[in-house]
Amino acid sequence: MDEKYIELLINKCTNLKNNKILFISYKKEIKDFINKIVKYAKSIGVEDIYLDEEDIYKTHAILKDIKEEEIKNNPYFDKSIWDEYAKKKASFLMFETEYPGLMDDIDPKIIGLVGKRKQETRELFREMEERCELPWCIAAYPGELWAKKIFNNDNSYDKLKEYIYKICMIDKDNPEIEWNKLIDRNNIIINKLNKLNIEKLHYKNSIGTNLDIYLPNNYQYSSAKDKICIVNMPSYEVFTSPIYNKTKGIVYASKPLCYNGGLIDKFWIKFDKGKVIDYDAKVGKNLLKEIIETDSNSCYLGEAALVEKDSPINKLNINFNTTLIDENASCHLALGAGFPECIQDGLMLEDKELLKKGINVSKQHVDFMVGTDDLEIIGYTKDNKEIKIFEQGKFSKELL
Repeated sequence: MDEKYIELLINKCTNLKNNKILFISYKKEIKDFINKIVKYAKSIGVEDIYLDEEDIYKTHAILKDIKEEEIKNNPYFDKSIWDEYAKKKASFLMFETEYPGLMDDIDPKIIGLVGKRKQETRELFREMEERCELPWCIAAYPGELWAKKIFNNDNSYDKLKEYIYKICMIDKDNPEIEWNKLIDRNNIIINKLNKLNIEKLHYKNSIGTNLDIYLPNNYQYSSAKDKICIVNMPSYEVFTSPIYNKTKGIVYASKPLCYNGGLIDKFWIKFDKGKVIDYDAKVGKNLLKEIIETDSNSCYLGEAALVEKDSPINKLNINFNTTLIDENASCHLALGAGFPECIQDGLMLEDKELLKKGINVSKQHVDFMVGTDDLEIIGYTKDNKEIKIFEQGKFSKELL
């Protein structure tokens, strides 16, 4: 079904019909699949194609020996080519193939500094991505190590591919029609949420979450379908950006978080006046620290996303060890940058203006999962009404 997947990605996740420039980032392991995309893209007239290939094992070897002061001047971590293609308004396809455990012997501080360096060298791409000025999509494709980690049998790779294609609806007769149906349903929910005039959302569940999130004036909910294309494949969320400096309370992660090859698990984060004031993790606490301390604003929230417990991903009851997929099994929050499109006319505002309006600005953006089967979210409106947004892990009847 590779061909159906490629057609979906090209038709729903790029703008190649209008601007025939394509940038693809991927791990070396999936090169055969990338060659199929290149062949298809050329068949529809795309001639400018840049392949940003990473050999993850080479990366691991470099990180194992590198010193902190060497990272900034190492060309291996220079991603400025992304900015060059951003200037061209290329379509960006970014493939996630995970390598669970590979980076366990790497200092979390090194992983954090490398991630920061990559972001610093592609600031234009990041800015245009956040402002919906580029067609881009992050998509999943299986790898051997990843599959073995999840299933650990002789059929692991084929099973992982089957599941990825199932959650991307590639097993349907016409995946594009199915994604259009989902987008239409999400738009109904989004329109209702945007009319509620919510001041505050209260999150509560049985694992300990007790959190208040405040929404800015003229907030806007959105989905992973921007004006141009679907930006995550798969994506089942509707999301908005909270007022970054008002969140109060504690939230417990409901699923493990994979970050730059490392694992963070069984963690909680406490907020006051929007800022992280305390946290802990049984696994990966130092890596969580690197996320929170990436820059001065990575300790604030930038996203609050809603995903029902019966999403196709959650029904599989599998931890895929990649945020791209796992976040779409569960309601999630994100530390770091908010989304300008999540406030009325936000795409027209500069960073300082966004901060004044309550939208966080940071070089970091890391999602972590908080949804559970019993998650309840109550919305408190500015005219003192209480509205159930989520009950027992699903959208309330009022929103459907």
